[in-house]
Amino acid sequence: MIWPFNLLRPPRTPPRGTIEAIYGTIVAQSRLPAFYQEFGVADTVNGRFEMLVVHLWLVLRRIRSIQDASTFAQALFDYFCSDLDANLRELGVGDLSVPKRMQAFGEAFYGRSAAYDLALTEGREDLELALNRNVLDGADIENARKLAVYVGQVIAALDAVPPAKLRSGELPFPQPTA
Repeated sequence: MIWPFNLLRPPRTPPRGTIEAIYGTIVAQSRLPAFYQEFGVADTVNGRFEMLVVHLWLVLRRIRSIQDASTFAQALFDYFCSDLDANLRELGVGDLSVPKRMQAFGEAFYGRSAAYDLALTEGREDLELALNRNVLDGADIENARKLAVYVGQVIAALDAVPPAKLRSGELPFPQPTA
């Protein structure tokens, strides 16, 4: 008899329902009115996309810090992509245009993630500049500073969550306050 030692450790990827719940929490947080009313983010499709990208990047950043969590991170990213695809189709984008748009979204996500990761290693001012450029269209450094403070609060909150709780969908996002 072969003993199933992998029963003793948590699964690498949470069930699909948990991935959906995690993604739903990310979407709900990124749509909080405070970002659009107090932080100066444009309440447009682009502004909402940028806030979704920031929150997804923050959660994926935390997941990637967990050993053996690459499939977890990939499952969450794949869910994000399928949601974007569904939204494009719902908006009436033609089948032939969806792949090009999805490629652009992927490039935008990876570009912003790389910029934010680099900015974190460089310091708060670089993060402010990256957020200002990407989220606020380069027009509002003061609100970018507020957003950078919020990002720091989210990082601290997510870093405090044990991996098992994160895998079960616990995302303790702080409330954004200007």
